[in-house]
Amino acid sequence: MDKEQIKLELKGIFEDVFSTPNIEITEELNAEKVDRWDSLTHLTMIAAVEEFYGIKFKLKELIGMKNVGDMMDLIVSKKSA
Repeated sequence: MDKEQIKLELKGIFEDVFSTPNIEITEELNAEKVDRWDSLTHLTMIAAVEEFYGIKFKLKELIGMKNVGDMMDLIVSKKSA
């Protein structure tokens, strides 16, 4: 599983969760750069990502996640395990 594939998959999830068409997924993307990214949509997005990939993030991982790049690294490591 490579990061380009994950970016494409996350794009669909983010567009759906944040009701924002054509959102650009970059490794630096974070809540400050998306207007509709608040605490509720954050939880919805995490749940959608976990369901899509069949993974669970640990609380420690969620706290350490600063941007989409961190999320992508975690997805790669969890799917590779």
